[in-house]
Amino acid sequence: MNDSLLKRHTNIYSEQLRSRRLWNVFIILIFAVSFFMSSSIIDFNLSKIIDGFPRLGDYIIKILPNLDASLIFENSKTEGSIQYWYFNFKKYAALLYETINMAVLSTLMGFVFALLFSFLSAKNITPNIYSYYLVKRFLEFLRGVPEIIFAILFVWALGVGPLAGIIAITIHTTGALGKLFSEVHENADLKTCEAIRSHGGNWASEIRYGIIPKVLPNIISYTLLRFEINIRASTVIGFVGAGGIGQELYLVINFNYYEEVSAIILLIILTVITIDISSGRIRQKVIGEMDV
Repeated sequence: MNDSLLKRHTNIYSEQLRSRRLWNVFIILIFAVSFFMSSSIIDFNLSKIIDGFPRLGDYIIKILPNLDASLIFENSKTEGSIQYWYFNFKKYAALLYETINMAVLSTLMGFVFALLFSFLSAKNITPNIYSYYLVKRFLEFLRGVPEIIFAILFVWALGVGPLAGIIAITIHTTGALGKLFSEVHENADLKTCEAIRSHGGNWASEIRYGIIPKVLPNIISYTLLRFEINIRASTVIGFVGAGGIGQELYLVINFNYYEEVSAIILLIILTVITIDISSGRIRQKVIGEMDV
């Protein structure tokens, strides 16, 4: 009896292993076909790439500051010092502050709208199937259009400035977070909701006491991650006049103010790194405390 049972388990394991291998081969084939079909539309010219890389290096060399080791920390605007390189630092700092505020405001507003829409676009908790499909398609539209397209539209309608950028990023954030939040709701355990319903609770009570406490750590995690993305988005949409440091970066690139280009890029990189590290630590701390 033991031998037959062992043989049966061995056969089941062999079938599962064979099925997994076939599935892996299938995935690899799909990847290979997709890669070659996609690459076929690209004029892949190795010599062109090799010839182009030195030009990239030339531009990088142009934008690097001409710092002098003997003057680098001089408290003057002498060429070769950091103070000369960042002679416009107050302006850059103000624009960076504006960029961060754009990201904060658009993330907060997008979070609120996304959370409200997510309850209607989660199939297991939506009040009816019509609201599910309607809101689902609406969120797909919001995140399907790039932020920069929305930014161009609102810059044309509202004029140059951060307001257009805030609205554009809020719209895209609503679509992106709405999808993530609804997927979190769909994976939530509904036993608490069933208990609330059995005691006469309504739909709002199920959401408030049955869903939100279970999914809150994931919601916070996704929101902080989206904030990091919005910092970068706020920089990019500045290229179309939607405010922030990106708008200044676009101007100095156009006028070939090479050293100012590198000064702004370095500030953006340092800001993004700082915010990424800080939000990552906040996310770990908040989620860790909630798990306890």
